[in-house]
Amino acid sequence: MIRACFFDLDGTLQDSEVLWVEATRRYLTDRGAAVSPAAAQEMVYGHGWSEVFAEMTRHVPALAAEGIHTTTDALRAYYQRLRAATSITLPGSVALLRRLAASLPVAIVSGSTRHDIQEAIDQMEIGDCLAFFVGAEDYRFGKPAPDCFQLAADKLGVAPAACVVFEDSTAGVAAAKAAGMYCVALARPGRPAQQLDGADLVLDDLAGFQLADLPPTPLIRACPRG
Repeated sequence: MIRACFFDLDGTLQDSEVLWVEATRRYLTDRGAAVSPAAAQEMVYGHGWSEVFAEMTRHVPALAAEGIHTTTDALRAYYQRLRAATSITLPGSVALLRRLAASLPVAIVSGSTRHDIQEAIDQMEIGDCLAFFVGAEDYRFGKPAPDCFQLAADKLGVAPAACVVFEDSTAGVAAAKAAGMYCVALARPGRPAQQLDGADLVLDDLAGFQLADLPPTPLIRACPRG
């Protein structure tokens, strides 16, 4: 029986990763590093902020001295200018979160900073649906390590096999399965392809998901890393 639900944020609840990719490309270009759209996508898509920052310092070494917090604030300004021009909420995903929250504890478990998660929660107006959220500052190793999901389960005192994770990336699926949890993967048409073979279920929209769609026990598969 499922006793808890954990949602990734970027790419799962909101279509934000495409904006972060472009924000990162523009920021690095302005700092003197000509990064192609494809390179920026590879750098950002499916990765937590600490990993993205580490990769950015390879292109602009001065960022390491400036520090992750300074870079976070600078990059966020680029992102916010892009976001102001469009809506990025994924209605089907948010509708599912609200539906599940009516009967089960729900949390956001993300590789984004706590500041950015809180901002997204406020924009989507889902704070009343969440038991808590977990961000990049709360655990040591990012996805595909299982740390973030294990922390979320520990907070609720729920066994991993009684948790279902909603993800959209290779690293996220690998993290969920490494934690011993169910994983439902969102594969939206027109978005960068991810390796999702480890997921228990793959959907192109989360709106129609039902808990009864899950198999009796979480599938155990060898999941790709990174």
